[in-house]
Amino acid sequence: MLISRDKSQVLIVDVQDKLLDAISGKDRVIDRCVRLVLAARRLGVPITLSEQYRQGLGPTNDSVRDAFANDGFVADKTEFSCIRNAMLRERLHDLRRAGRSQVVLGGVEAHVCVAQTAMDLESQGFEAFVVADAVGSRAKTSMKLALARLQKSGVDIVDSEMVLFEWMERAGTPEFKALQALIK
Repeated sequence: MLISRDKSQVLIVDVQDKLLDAISGKDRVIDRCVRLVLAARRLGVPITLSEQYRQGLGPTNDSVRDAFANDGFVADKTEFSCIRNAMLRERLHDLRRAGRSQVVLGGVEAHVCVAQTAMDLESQGFEAFVVADAVGSRAKTSMKLALARLQKSGVDIVDSEMVLFEWMERAGTPEFKALQALIK
């Protein structure tokens, strides 16, 4: 199944500096989350950011927050799965009721909050797409295990280019020209 910009929403999970400092490949995770957020904003795809215990772990990384530009929804949580947080669950379900049943996920940690969120989304009737190059874990083995487990659980594993090209559908459009720089 292709990812449709008209049916999608983006969820960036816990991309906070105090968590990122320990993440293997953190620069790639930040870069790809920024890519997803910028593309979503340009294409009108709703964006949600979660922050794990903001009081202790601080806000979302500056680069991601700058790309976000307050164009969406931010929620603090202590639950590992975003869907188990009342505010986030309500937001995601509201968007689903508006026709956006596909959730494109990036963030950390792949084997904890991202995995639990994706599996919970699938169990509640969403189509979860975990963006492999936009997620990370402290250990590379945890990341590999998370992606394998998610795929076995029916979650689609994609990369950020797949998302952008499926959202754009064709070359030569104003959107393609605007987003082309994100891909180079």
